[in-house]
Amino acid sequence: MTQIKNIGVFTSGGDAPGMNAAIRAVVRAAMYYGIEVTGIRRGYDGMGKGEFVPMNRKSVSNIIQRGGTILKTARCDNFRTPEGRKNAYEQLVKHKVDALVAIGGDGTFTGAKVFGNEFDIPVVGLPGTIDNDLVGTDFTIGYDTAINTVVDAVDKIRDTAESHDRLFIVEVMGRDSGLIALRTGIATGAEAILIPESKTGLEGLFNRLEFGRKDKTSRIVIVAEGDDTAGGAFEVGRLVQEKFPNYDTRISILGHIQRGGAPSCMDRVLASRVGAAAVEALRDGHRNEMIGLINGEVAYTPFEHAIKHHQGIDPNMIKLVEMLSM
Repeated sequence: MTQIKNIGVFTSGGDAPGMNAAIRAVVRAAMYYGIEVTGIRRGYDGMGKGEFVPMNRKSVSNIIQRGGTILKTARCDNFRTPEGRKNAYEQLVKHKVDALVAIGGDGTFTGAKVFGNEFDIPVVGLPGTIDNDLVGTDFTIGYDTAINTVVDAVDKIRDTAESHDRLFIVEVMGRDSGLIALRTGIATGAEAILIPESKTGLEGLFNRLEFGRKDKTSRIVIVAEGDDTAGGAFEVGRLVQEKFPNYDTRISILGHIQRGGAPSCMDRVLASRVGAAAVEALRDGHRNEMIGLINGEVAYTPFEHAIKHHQGIDPNMIKLVEMLSM
């Protein structure tokens, strides 16, 4: 059993619904084991600037239902330099923090991996990103809330599309991963999806518009922001209008509403489970690992494996979109 007296917890990168639930779980699980907790505001940037706040049970009261992150988040170019990381470590020593829980995604864990290798401090990570693009967990914190937000928005867009016989091109988040677009496309009955992992989306869309049913009163196309087959929703809309001028085509960019809102039950439970597991992992001597859930069980994945999306897209899911959109 590793003797840890003070755990530092921080959020980094893009915010995700459920981060507050994860912070709460870390704080309360640590206190259960008699460990102090220090909150680090604004991620790696705040770590280097000494933005440390002691946390207790009251600090995390009434936050499990709140979106965003009470500890704030920020990008930090300075942490990419050896000097910046050394300064951050000196701040941890000054505030007597002897272990870290990093809540974030790919960039957060990349920094944590380098930092953990350079300095003798245990670091574990919690998967907080709406993109669900980390290996080592079935779902990431924030993903379930984000896709439900998208589904709700697209359902409302469908009402307008039905009323006016329109084709809507809806852009969702997913710079490097099309998982949000894929699942929401299935859930909303989209005619087609365009995602970074598939290069046949535009061709498939054109075929469907040309040879598909002509009696449909509405059509929804979901485009991931990172899809480069055409260059985003506006370019897809331009190409569709150019090739099919008979369609009344509209563009809708959902943007940052996908990051906000109260976390779903699934995200609250996920965040609570991995948050508590992170404290127990540090006590058991784990370091440089992401804590996730696979098939309902706690799993530990080295940062170097978690930070790259190796799983790809299930081609059966893409086929399902095509099958059900007829």
